[in-house]
Amino acid sequence: MQVATIAFDRFNTLQDDEAQERIRAARARLGKKAVLLCHHYQRADVYQHADLTGDSLKLARLASQTDAEFIVFCGVHFMAEVADILSSPGQTAILPDLAAGCSMADMANLAKVERSWRELAEVLGRPDALITPVTYINSAADLKAFCGEHGGIVCTSTNAPTILDWAFAQREKVLFFPDQHLGRWTGYKKGIALDEMVVWDPDLECGGLTAEQIHKAKILLWKGHCSVHQMFQESHIRRWRMQNPGGFVISHPESNLDVCINSDYVGSTEYIIKTIAAAPANTQWLVGTELNLVNRLAEEMKPEGKRVQFMAPTVCMCSTMQRIDPQHLAWSLENLADGNVVNAIRVPPHEAGLARVALDRMLAVS
Repeated sequence: MQVATIAFDRFNTLQDDEAQERIRAARARLGKKAVLLCHHYQRADVYQHADLTGDSLKLARLASQTDAEFIVFCGVHFMAEVADILSSPGQTAILPDLAAGCSMADMANLAKVERSWRELAEVLGRPDALITPVTYINSAADLKAFCGEHGGIVCTSTNAPTILDWAFAQREKVLFFPDQHLGRWTGYKKGIALDEMVVWDPDLECGGLTAEQIHKAKILLWKGHCSVHQMFQESHIRRWRMQNPGGFVISHPESNLDVCINSDYVGSTEYIIKTIAAAPANTQWLVGTELNLVNRLAEEMKPEGKRVQFMAPTVCMCSTMQRIDPQHLAWSLENLADGNVVNAIRVPPHEAGLARVALDRMLAVS
């Protein structure tokens, strides 16, 4: 491992063109031993090398169905964890840069969730009898394991409504983490009143809520968010509609409730791509999701005369995913080709088993 670490110092100074050449050469040496996954938000100079593209769960499931020994995930840490959990024993998940995390996932950690669970027990009695914990797939493996252990489940931005139905069929309340906005939008679409969806601030005693608020709440929304999707505002939509009265607005459900309510369509990255691709030619679209995906869509839709525009007036990318650059990818692939396994993501077996329980519940329900 020390040799590989020292080697990266030399890769860090590579010019992009040379890094691209070394990526191609290493991939040729590896052949089918490695499969390269790229999330939709990945930067273009890395995305071009993908064997498989998609959202995080889709990629992990597809990779587990391949015969590749190495799953090189160009995404962020929680995505590589899911790939490790779902992969076969003979496969190893690799994250080219361990610093590629997710700020939203980091807003909920196991210590805070366990403390919150104890505080809820003080107010409600046995939370296992009253609350179904639901974690967004954009979360650490140990939180998925927490849900597996406590009768909970995982959701994605696509299946969240179905998962919420399942959760309420089990118990009367839901603790939804780490993204309050996906939880609120999903509850809103289910007809749950806004005052029955309260924000639980894990840094305050009892989430900053009174016992009355906790008893009344149907969904306890963890105080977490995606910084990229918080850039979008209702005012951006209003301004764009004035200039493009016949256009369409499509947003990711990690956006604020006002943005989702004022959009024509709301859905996951896959949903956004498919909806715009299936739209009539020469239509105009304002898109509320990460910039790399929007830019890629804009180029792909040009031949059909479709105009695709990023919602925010300021540039905002997923900065942590941007850490997976050609230099890190070249470094990890060359090391694999030389027999050095670097940046392997391995979820501890007990934790992986419980996380798999929550994931399997989701797959069975959805």
